[in-house]
Amino acid sequence: MNPVEFLRRARLCRLSGALLMAAFFAGASSLAGAQTLRWSSQGDPLTMDPHSQNELLTNNLTGQIYEPLVGRDRSLAIVPVLATSWQQLSPTLWRFKLRPNVKFHDGTPFTADDVVFSVQRARDGVSDLKTYAVALGELKVIDALTIDFVLKQVNPVFLEHLYTVQVMSRAWAEKHGATRPIDFKSQQSGYASLNANGTGPYRLVSREPDVKTVYRRNPTWWGHFDGNVQEVIYTPIKSDATRVAALISGELDFVLDPAPQDLTRLRKTDGLKLIEGPENRIIFIGMDQSRDELLYSSVKGKNPFKDVRVRRALYQSIDIETLRSRLMRGQALPTGGMTPSPRGAFNDPALEQRLPFDLAAARQLMTDAGYPQGFEVAFDCPNNRYINDEEICQTLAAMWAKLGVRVRLNAMPRSIFFPRLHRLDTSLYLMGWGGASTDAEITLTPLMRSRGEGGAGAWNFGQISNARLDEAAAASSREADPARREQFIKTALREQQSAVNYIPLHRQVISWAARQNVDVVQRADNWVEFAWIQVK
Repeated sequence: MNPVEFLRRARLCRLSGALLMAAFFAGASSLAGAQTLRWSSQGDPLTMDPHSQNELLTNNLTGQIYEPLVGRDRSLAIVPVLATSWQQLSPTLWRFKLRPNVKFHDGTPFTADDVVFSVQRARDGVSDLKTYAVALGELKVIDALTIDFVLKQVNPVFLEHLYTVQVMSRAWAEKHGATRPIDFKSQQSGYASLNANGTGPYRLVSREPDVKTVYRRNPTWWGHFDGNVQEVIYTPIKSDATRVAALISGELDFVLDPAPQDLTRLRKTDGLKLIEGPENRIIFIGMDQSRDELLYSSVKGKNPFKDVRVRRALYQSIDIETLRSRLMRGQALPTGGMTPSPRGAFNDPALEQRLPFDLAAARQLMTDAGYPQGFEVAFDCPNNRYINDEEICQTLAAMWAKLGVRVRLNAMPRSIFFPRLHRLDTSLYLMGWGGASTDAEITLTPLMRSRGEGGAGAWNFGQISNARLDEAAAASSREADPARREQFIKTALREQQSAVNYIPLHRQVISWAARQNVDVVQRADNWVEFAWIQVK
């Protein structure tokens, strides 16, 4: 090859290399603006209907499509969403200005009429949000973008309640026969189970229950995207080992709930990172304290859980430190409180104090109650909802066996577990309670008050009826003076503590696992906000 030909070919090679590099970076740049997030957790949303079930993962995944009037920022403070501003004109009157030029995903304009429809829909008897929607009072449309909420009484946590109601399009719901929420406890299905039409940052592309749910960015969203994710693919994977293996292999970008036993391995794995922090969630035990005879027990003619000595015995036979250190690997914060955050009890250490682990005292309580040999009872437990939920139930069963309480463990998916509880078809169960709000009202009214009008006690599956607790909790829900309200709340919580209506275990510590190129914002309510995520 002569020198001239050599130089010519060299220049061509350099040019080709430059073109290839340019093409590569152009492709990379294009992908940076059109990234896909592939993520997983152990469970699946129960439904796409935003007013059917009040369950965190369900709310989270419908909450990317539907929006409330007010939302939460990274620190969980209330911020404007579909409302731009609001005024409390009197103790019982709130006025909201709505965001103009907002459209639902099908192009329908958002107006005050959709807000009225959504609140009324969330008040339906089958809605799991009825308690919160009822507390919003009556709605009065002033004009297309102005709406008043007229309360029957003072509501000191009005904005907290408003946050729970996601807004649907009246026109879309009427068109598709979805004007009422899905009755999930009866295993009802309908158009809103698998389809959605909100105003939010992402649109629902496809929904295959227990298989895959796909979202795509809404190009006409009114808000600002801090992240670059264009498509989101959510795949439920029940097996802890399979979820982690998929993350390590690169098949997944993000896992919401790696098992505690996998955290050490994940910390040492190149290309991965953990995001950790305490969650606003209490894990506890509920018991049927209403029926004269338990549905699922060897005891006939009476109900042992009506006796506070039996409830206390179960509590004091729990070795909470073993549960924390060995099973949860430190990913739990034991407590004697029943609010998702200590702030709900005003950080009062007395309301966080656990009954001591004392097996001898627990056995004596069982003897005093008339059950020296114990009894047999069915124990309902989810196996894909909380961190190590089935394993917690297995550990408790072993601890209670030392009292002679023989547990028949019924572990089941959340899709079966929650409808069963809503049918009150249970004698003993494990559950969790939490979310964005740290105010005690969000726990007292749905979880601890007697089942009654307006959704009170809607999640009181043990059908507890405690008159002193009811009186104090009801007073706190309408008290405007902060000091007086604090005393009502503390009275209610002390009564729960004394009566052992529930047995608290711990607050969860959440650990998210992601690939190094994925930046996610972890909120204390364990909420994943797609619009904030960067995939580099």
